[in-house]
Amino acid sequence: MRTLTTLTGNSQKLDGGAMFGNAPKALWQRWMPADELNRIDLGCRALLVQEDERNILVETGIGAFFSPELKQRFGVQQDCHVLLDSLAAVGLSDADIDIVVLTHLHFDHAGGLLAAWQADQPPRLLFPNARFITGHRQWQRARQPHARDRASYIPELLDLLETSGRLHLVDETERCELLGPDWRLHWSDGHTPGQLLPEVAMPGGPVVFPGDLIPGAPWVHLPITMGYDRFPEGLIEEKEALLADLLARGGRLVFTHDPDVAMGRVTQDEKGRYGLDEAANAAHLLAN
Repeated sequence: MRTLTTLTGNSQKLDGGAMFGNAPKALWQRWMPADELNRIDLGCRALLVQEDERNILVETGIGAFFSPELKQRFGVQQDCHVLLDSLAAVGLSDADIDIVVLTHLHFDHAGGLLAAWQADQPPRLLFPNARFITGHRQWQRARQPHARDRASYIPELLDLLETSGRLHLVDETERCELLGPDWRLHWSDGHTPGQLLPEVAMPGGPVVFPGDLIPGAPWVHLPITMGYDRFPEGLIEEKEALLADLLARGGRLVFTHDPDVAMGRVTQDEKGRYGLDEAANAAHLLAN
């Protein structure tokens, strides 16, 4: 039996122009209205996959590791570690997680691996019994970042992952022995090198966690990219390939940053424009 459950983590407010790249505000504010500082609401959603007497968590969100000053700068909205509360709501703690899959290592996707900030205390790694899976090239990027994204990584977290002895770096193949045959891996370089996009087999069609390739429902539209993306034109081509594949197989997407839409099934209209059906603000899927 396999169960998929979306879990909320800490939310953020980030600049809407940065999140929508070269799309004009007149367009994107219809999807996500901005506040007086031009910021939009963003979620940091994780996916809990329970199967074969093991608990697998896809991403951990931004967490609460930032100091108060950086918390304000990056628009983190809660003081507590919300993902831990979401795990507790389904009867689990971080110690119950067997595997954590990280699409990439930017702080808003991996920061939840760390305990909440405490004054005069060093960073502390949570999930003491989990093995951590991420892409080999993404790890290399994190260890030797470009000036463009150096601030997106947490050096202390990388050190803790490396010294844990539980870090599993994956080369860019479709399968990962640690995850098993019902998991398929997609890969993307448009946002950051070696981003890993896990796919889980379900009776109603495959479910893909597309990370920052498609961070929310508005970004399903092919031309929409983020200002944070390393290679927007390549990202659009990767996005089109993934959406076409999922459309053919009746697949669904789970969005990490969309504050309102957790999951939707890929559709395409008569003009060839991709969209979503069966959009839901939370998901709990059961496969017998």
